[in-house]
Amino acid sequence: MSFIRIFSQNILRVKPNFLPAVSSVRSVSDSTNLKEVLANLIPQQQNEVKEFRKNYGNKVIGEIQVDQLYGGMRGIKGLVTETSVLDADEGIEFRGYSIPQCQKLLPKAPGGEEPLPESLFWLLCTGDIPTQQQADAISKDWASRADVPSHVVHMLNNFPNTLHPMSQFSAAITAMNSESKFAKAYAEGVHKSLYWEYTYEDTMDLIAKLPTIAAIIYRNLYREGSSVGVIDAEKDWSFNFTTMLGYEDEKFTELMRLYLAIHSDHEGGNVSAHTVHLVGSALSDPYLSFAAGMNGLAGPLHGLANQEVLVWITKLQEQLGGEVSNDQLKEFIWNTLKSGQVVPGYGHAVLRKTDPRYMCQREFAFKHLPNDPLFKLVAQIYEVVPDVLLEHGKAKNPWPNVDAHSGVLLQHFGMTEMNYYTVLFGVSRALGVLASLIWDRALGLPLERPKSMSTKGLKKLVGSS
Repeated sequence: MSFIRIFSQNILRVKPNFLPAVSSVRSVSDSTNLKEVLANLIPQQQNEVKEFRKNYGNKVIGEIQVDQLYGGMRGIKGLVTETSVLDADEGIEFRGYSIPQCQKLLPKAPGGEEPLPESLFWLLCTGDIPTQQQADAISKDWASRADVPSHVVHMLNNFPNTLHPMSQFSAAITAMNSESKFAKAYAEGVHKSLYWEYTYEDTMDLIAKLPTIAAIIYRNLYREGSSVGVIDAEKDWSFNFTTMLGYEDEKFTELMRLYLAIHSDHEGGNVSAHTVHLVGSALSDPYLSFAAGMNGLAGPLHGLANQEVLVWITKLQEQLGGEVSNDQLKEFIWNTLKSGQVVPGYGHAVLRKTDPRYMCQREFAFKHLPNDPLFKLVAQIYEVVPDVLLEHGKAKNPWPNVDAHSGVLLQHFGMTEMNYYTVLFGVSRALGVLASLIWDRALGLPLERPKSMSTKGLKKLVGSS
């Protein structure tokens, strides 16, 4: 996948007009060593970027309106992100591949049907669909790096149970920067051409350890501090994660593979991804950069939406009882809107269609839990809400996003601790933002420092009296 193609999708929004056939998809390299593959790819990408900027560096790609400055910079084209592109009409694409394509093409666990997050990480890093052997090599590599420093374990075990799971998660990640190979190499004066290699090593170490950290937090808060056990080096990342959490249902493990894959990346402008990029641009090590992103993910407007969906559905059940008619449901939705609230899980800042991440979870539910009462209610809500929102007239996108479904699936398999859901989101999001961070350092992207203006300065600029 060339840089020019990815860049054109991101900036000029040129869509690929093909659906890769299974027979046409192959890896550029047969090596199972991801670092070796990247070492071959990076010089090519560096040269393409250099040539592209030489020829088109002065080309204007858009304009900025005053409302965009006051409106959260929505729609301003100001970042380069290689790993994924969010198209308003088609949804997320990972290196040019849609979610259904990824489900079809990416390697899976033995007997599994959902893509291995390891295989998606390879794709995010390289732009190529990995072989089964390459995906399995990532699983083994992460298993070998999964041990968490004793001082971090001690810290986690001494946190009060009143401390939010995301606060514990972020603090543990920050404390692990004691292990940073990037920070050590930088302090020793390593040449900037090698930054990406140490960022890669930190990334692999960090992703490998996140399930262990997340499982310790879960066990301490909700399972009386019971042991997370040991990593099975012959199993995949998701299997080890669900086992450490204390879940043995194979369907839950399959759900976790899907969940960790589809929540991994959502281009570069969302709060968590942009924060990791921004903090990383100061050459903070991957631990500090990722911890900063997790503090952004913990915000109610970013990572807590699936929890808000469940709260809203619970309120609906309390007021309306068991099975409800579509008319009762419409009335409840209208009352929600008239009270000045939104219907959680519906609408998106960019998307203008049903989120493909919602649809693949819906398909999973139809396959594995079609008679679950909560799923049946969510499916009914999906049939009713869009028409109400369209009639209401204020929603640009009346369709559900990923958060409208994910919590319901977790509840079905017994994970009812809603405060913990954002930690799962964080474990997943590491795949995308850290793959991006490797490329940030490989391409030598500089310290991010946009120009800000005062209202007085803007008035003068636009000629306002």
